[in-house]
Amino acid sequence: MSPLWILLIALCIVIGGVLVLRLHAFLTLLFAAFIVAALTSSATMYRYEIRNRSSHIVSINLDCSSVTVSDPKRRLEVGTIYDVYTLTGSDSPFKSAEVTVVSLGTDERPVATATILQNKSELSPSIGDSVITTGAAIAARSASRETIGKRVAEGFGRTALDIGILIAMASILGSCLMAARGAERIVFSLQQAIGQQRTPLVFLLSGFVLGIPMFAEAVFYLLLPLAKAMWMKSRRHYLLLVLSIVAGATMTHSLVPPTPGPLFVADAMGIGLALMMRQGLIVGLVAALSGYAYALWADARWSIPLRLSAGISSDSLSHNISMAEHEIKDKLPSLFFSLLPILLPVVLISTDSLIDSFSWDLPPWFVAAVHAVGDKNIALTLSAVCAIGLLVFQSSGNQRGTQVRQSIHDAVIEAGEIILVIAAGGALGSTLRQAGMSELASAFVPEATLLFLPMAWGITAIVRIAQGSATVAMITAVGIIAPIALAEDLSYHPVYVAIAIGCGSKVGMWMNDSGFWVISKLSGMNEMETLRTASAMVFIEGCVGLVVTLLLATLWPML
Repeated sequence: MSPLWILLIALCIVIGGVLVLRLHAFLTLLFAAFIVAALTSSATMYRYEIRNRSSHIVSINLDCSSVTVSDPKRRLEVGTIYDVYTLTGSDSPFKSAEVTVVSLGTDERPVATATILQNKSELSPSIGDSVITTGAAIAARSASRETIGKRVAEGFGRTALDIGILIAMASILGSCLMAARGAERIVFSLQQAIGQQRTPLVFLLSGFVLGIPMFAEAVFYLLLPLAKAMWMKSRRHYLLLVLSIVAGATMTHSLVPPTPGPLFVADAMGIGLALMMRQGLIVGLVAALSGYAYALWADARWSIPLRLSAGISSDSLSHNISMAEHEIKDKLPSLFFSLLPILLPVVLISTDSLIDSFSWDLPPWFVAAVHAVGDKNIALTLSAVCAIGLLVFQSSGNQRGTQVRQSIHDAVIEAGEIILVIAAGGALGSTLRQAGMSELASAFVPEATLLFLPMAWGITAIVRIAQGSATVAMITAVGIIAPIALAEDLSYHPVYVAIAIGCGSKVGMWMNDSGFWVISKLSGMNEMETLRTASAMVFIEGCVGLVVTLLLATLWPML
């Protein structure tokens, strides 16, 4: 079956399962993975395994005596004999020649030169053919014969291996930081620095920072009572306060690891976390400011008051107002220890990625220590430990153990569900790659590779609009986009494709999205008010994010 038809069937299963049948995303993604695996022929699997384990021919000399082989993963060795496999149409790969490598390329130009030894068929090697060892070809044949269940389980397991610890620790970090009231300290400290008159900007920046370790909905749950308390004091700009929280948290939620969506996309495309964090923060900040500009306009155009019937009483509002007083502020943790769990993984992972490029000589033990603590799993674990320590210090004596255990317990349960969904998405992405998604590159990727970014953005937006979840949209889209992007010679770093996917997931927040109802019900806005304010704002953020991504890919390609 054509890879395009398999892709369309997978999309129908994911969208129909979530939207029509109201199934849990884990079941829907896993079921789609099984169907895709069942529809993939053994010949297609064999072609995928050969391509995945080989280098490929990029040019042939005039007398057909030697070839140039692209070797970006440094698989080739001088003097070794390699088999040449031709991958055509729907046929199984077949061996057409043997070559021996006579010279290797450089880091700047990773290509090798090989001499053709003998032809094994009437066909000569051609551009695009795979160069692979005999052992790797045998392993590829064996892998193509694996059962459907094993292929899905391997994709599921690889994804859980790569991101399971990260998501669990990020969830614990966010839960403990919130319970320790570190998030409130960040809000109040920003307010003191920026000023009372700029309170909406404080909520924008607070949402942006807290959206890095916490889920967007959790940030909204946390900050909205504070926003309502601020409104009770001033009686002004309620809509602006609400939209400021959404504008900040929604961008880091989809662009900056360790939240699940960008974490999964970065892993699927082989992008380092430090790079994904940096570019995500740049694009996310510009997009969030554009959302804030729309919030200012919307607040001036529509006067939406705080409605006490929206799940909050006057007594609880009064309590939130008292939280803003100086005697309560003094009981909050320090700003340094509140920011430490958020900034620590950024510093450790970034230092690890830069340490080898330092020009001066460093002691080997120091370099080894930096690489050890800069490992993404260790860095997030240390950050979670800091957040737990902050909660232990802030908790009252008798309730300390209970509060810490409950926060960790709730975080682990939430993380378990997210890990299952992400791993199921990884299984679907793996089976889609095996079904031949990279073979669609020649048909669907425009000659101007910069146009691939709007294409990735659009695919993600369509899936988001259809089924509602931004995270599921990113998981589904990267399964389609990643094999095509990685098979092409893009004129920019693949991180921009990942950022475009994240921006596309911001488009189309409407009634089939749980986040839409969280914003609507907790803020007290009706459906139409939420659509023309919050939904319109995140749509603008997604579009501005795409424009910024296009500009960065053009002006700062990082190649």
